[in-house]
Amino acid sequence: MFEWLGENWWALWLTVFLAFAVIEMLTLDLFFIMLGGGALAALVAHFVGAEFWLQIVVFCIVSLLMIVFVRPVAMKHLRKGPADQLSNVDRLIGQSAVVMESVSAAGGLVKIGGDVWSARTTGVTIAAGESVRVTRIDGATAVVSPGAQE
Repeated sequence: MFEWLGENWWALWLTVFLAFAVIEMLTLDLFFIMLGGGALAALVAHFVGAEFWLQIVVFCIVSLLMIVFVRPVAMKHLRKGPADQLSNVDRLIGQSAVVMESVSAAGGLVKIGGDVWSARTTGVTIAAGESVRVTRIDGATAVVSPGAQE
């Protein structure tokens, strides 16, 4: 086994690359894929005829260079978009909604953009069919206020 591995270091580098690729799929941090790039560079160094110690040096240098130079650029492109872009439930704040079931401080139901949410108000009671505005999201409950503009 060890004799075969000594003659076929490429299998080690390929295994290391595949392991880093699997870890990257689990973490999605673009760190382990940079190490995988170093392993591929070491694999190429093996096929060019480099000694094992030189393959390790190639792995370390290429991995380090990719982490320092490639990863920040890739992360910047992944997070591209306006800084003030809202996502998830933050996007619902300020939206208009239609009361499906009378809403009071104790609870009720509203329809926000096609989805029915549990809702409550800060004290007033709003009848079914009226339009309201979402003021905040509290867990899975929309806090609404009367008088939404359509």
